[in-house]
Amino acid sequence: MLFACGLNSVRSPMAAGLFRQLMGRSAYAGSAGVRKGELDPFAVGAMEELGIDIAKHKPMTFEELEDWEGLNFDLIVTLAPEAHHKALELTRSIAAEVEYWPTTDPTAVDGSREQRLQAYREVRDQLLERIKSRFGWQAGGNE
Repeated sequence: MLFACGLNSVRSPMAAGLFRQLMGRSAYAGSAGVRKGELDPFAVGAMEELGIDIAKHKPMTFEELEDWEGLNFDLIVTLAPEAHHKALELTRSIAAEVEYWPTTDPTAVDGSREQRLQAYREVRDQLLERIKSRFGWQAGGNE
């Protein structure tokens, strides 16, 4: 499972972190971007609220990921239009399904620190619900 976005600095690392938290070691999740950005501290903060640490995430491009570990993914979930186009190009050379999950870019929100952080929380929560829905995760008895 690969989550892909424009910069691999907000949405895709959040999605990969959520997927890992929910699915444990039963499936592998990576993330990549069309371009490489810097990990966004608001994304780190929003994830910390759920006890998920993505602070050590190193943003990377599709090409860097391919060099690092290969692109051996059955499914690529794209979260931004440019990542979707890139993933579709990749399917010419790799056998992967591509799904597009349109996801708001929280970096576009202006306002106070709290208003901006709230935008990241909303994206995080949308991704969490989409992952649960798509992969059939059922809540355990300790929720």
